[in-house]
Amino acid sequence: MEQDDPGEALAELRERRLGAPELLQAAVGSGLAAYAVWALLLQPGFRRVPLRLQVPYVGASERQVEHVLSLLRGRPGKMVDLGSGDGRIVLAAYRCGLRPAVGYELNPWLVGLARLHAWRAGCAGSVCYRREDLWKVNLRDCHNVSVFLAPSVLPLLEDKLQAELPEGARVVSGRFPLPTWQPVAVMGEGVDRVWAYDVHSGGSAAQASPGPSSTSVPGAPSSQAS
Repeated sequence: MEQDDPGEALAELRERRLGAPELLQAAVGSGLAAYAVWALLLQPGFRRVPLRLQVPYVGASERQVEHVLSLLRGRPGKMVDLGSGDGRIVLAAYRCGLRPAVGYELNPWLVGLARLHAWRAGCAGSVCYRREDLWKVNLRDCHNVSVFLAPSVLPLLEDKLQAELPEGARVVSGRFPLPTWQPVAVMGEGVDRVWAYDVHSGGSAAQASPGPSSTSVPGAPSSQAS
């Protein structure tokens, strides 16, 4: 039997046009693959959370992490990251002296990944990652909070922060600002921008005195950014 020439077979495949059935099959296959990734890695933590409170995971960039730390560095008290994902912000916070540093994440795969990163960094016994719904976490002892959440849930988050955070607490929101709070600091540009908010008596966010490495916030004469 005469064997096929690999070169001719490759040329034939390149020239071949996919028909409608083949295109449909490829699309279905790609969709199933994407759904499998979602079901295995992201969906487990969402099954217990109402749809309006679900937030897709998008890891913080290195620049975003740097900006968060710039606005929290040197502050006393417990630091928490709400929706901590793979734990990179919590680990970096611990390394820069923010202790204790705790991450709350509902997705078990991401919690496991965060713990793996901490173990590889030699900090497994120093940082804490808890598989908990951020909406059920009690924040009354938290003085430093970081959040990278979708804008659709930020109004609800404001209510929770106002009700639970102690006086003097600072909240740093990445990618999107809190909708009604006045920032005391803003740092970065575009998707790397983060906003800092200080909590005063009564659980309200107000402007604070300048920090050590701050720049002015447009439209807020006494607001400062690191």
